Amino acid sequence: MSVQVENLEKNMAKLTIEVPAEEVEKALQGAYQKQKGSISIPGFRKGKVPRAYIEKVYGAAIFYEEAANTLINTNYGKACEESGLEIVSQPVIDVVQIEKGKSFIFTAEVAVKPEVTLGQYKGIEVLKADLTVSEDEIAAELKKEQEKNSRTIVVEDRPAQIGDVLTIDFEGKIDDVAFPGGAGNSYPLALGSNAFIPGFEEQLVGTKAGDVKDVNVTFPEDYNAEELAGKDAVFTCTVHKVEAKELPELNDDFAQDVSEFDTLDEYKADIEKNLAEKKAEDAKNAKENAVLEQAVKNAEMEIPEAMILTQANQQLDSFVRRLQSQGMTMELYKQYTGQGEEELLEIMKPQAKQQIEGRLVLEAVAKAENLVESEAVAAACEAEIAKMAEQYKMDIETIKGMFEGKNMDDLKLDMACQEAVKVLTENAVEVDSLPEA
Repeated sequence: MSVQVENLEKNMAKLTIEVPAEEVEKALQGAYQKQKGSISIPGFRKGKVPRAYIEKVYGAAIFYEEAANTLINTNYGKACEESGLEIVSQPVIDVVQIEKGKSFIFTAEVAVKPEVTLGQYKGIEVLKADLTVSEDEIAAELKKEQEKNSRTIVVEDRPAQIGDVLTIDFEGKIDDVAFPGGAGNSYPLALGSNAFIPGFEEQLVGTKAGDVKDVNVTFPEDYNAEELAGKDAVFTCTVHKVEAKELPELNDDFAQDVSEFDTLDEYKADIEKNLAEKKAEDAKNAKENAVLEQAVKNAEMEIPEAMILTQANQQLDSFVRRLQSQGMTMELYKQYTGQGEEELLEIMKPQAKQQIEGRLVLEAVAKAENLVESEAVAAACEAEIAKMAEQYKMDIETIKGMFEGKNMDDLKLDMACQEAVKVLTENAVEVDSLPEA
């Protein structure tokens, strides 16, 4: 096998791969052995027709496609290694020559990992985070816990208000004619949930059990049922029951019921501590994202479209697998959302490009700071291997054996990128305000 490399524009390359004629003959014979059982010719038992006779009847090209696939699968990976290129996309394959007695020639057009020219990556200005926890934030957390521990009571001494749950029967009509899907019985409707058409729930505020009220609404122009979109409707609603949430009182007993603490003050102090920790973690993540985003803006690189498409396709494959794990097919998802694989792929491309740029810049910083062979990265690799051994209940030496050659190089680079994030953030400058773009 021989490989010729032609560098193209925009970080693309074309590999021209030539496979000797004797390998072509082996592949053709393999194709014959695989397909002969499905070929019927009068006068011969199935599977016993000689290859030469089949080629005489159907033409020599009958086995070319199968042979070409075999030769491509066998030789493309070797050709990539021999080329010395860092290939970052799926290839676009084109068969140039396939013929008995001649070498097999095919080309593979691929994207090559772009070079990155770093700009400023140290001293990048980022907004200083506000880590203070306000009384309102503590109160909001307490309210959430009250809501979780609330009980539902029937309301009889006042009209319905936002936040109440009504049990209603309803029947909708357009021009005094009922329409499919416009009626329901004993339906629990939370006022303020916006579960119904805009304006519906607000008109039931002030009602009581036993009331019958006509609710006048207009279906939105973009309503999913086209026959109803933009039309005026009247829903006759019968209110059977009004219920409200009764929140537990905020006191020491409440704290003891919902937490490990004896007093409300201790519980509030713990909420404040947890909120402060979350704010600190959120601020750390925001700082990392901001400084990397700016480092990407300061750098120069040209990302080939094929590289972006490959990354987006990987994201799409992961998305489809997640759907399947939830018992949903892509066809059903498209019915519900109107978005199929093509639409999702276009949506995912900008994110794919952003991820590629971020990774390339981190790799460039790791190289500039000599991080790959640093003690910090070596320690991080050891820690990651130990973590995997514990996770999979395997011996550390067994896991280490799995990380040899390219696998270890990849692990080192991953850990070096994590160290590069630290370089960016530790050298960032926190400021109270940033200049307007």
